[in-house]
Amino acid sequence: MAKKLYVGNLSYNTTEATLRETFSQAGEIASIALITDRDTGRPKGFGFIEMETEEGAQEAIKRFNGFTLDSRALTVNEARPREERSSGGGFGGGGFGGGANRRDNNRGGRNRY
Repeated sequence: MAKKLYVGNLSYNTTEATLRETFSQAGEIASIALITDRDTGRPKGFGFIEMETEEGAQEAIKRFNGFTLDSRALTVNEARPREERSSGGGFGGGGFGGGANRRDNNRGGRNRY
């Protein structure tokens, strides 16, 4: 069964090809995802590598956690499941404002200062 690894502290110049070449020394790779900023498209300095086997994943952690790649010491560990995000700002959903349907202290929604 495939095992997903988190790879952090990547140089912004590190490519998928470089990661594939490096991590394939530990075992067969199922997939690689380098994370980029949604707005700019620039790398964020981390990614995920899915190894084909548990053994390959453990070997990759052992070999490459602390390993220097592109002048950066990598952080490699098991990826944790993605956490649910809150709905963000706005009213309701735990964001700003303190509660759903709040309208200026319940006075009809217009500012009356």
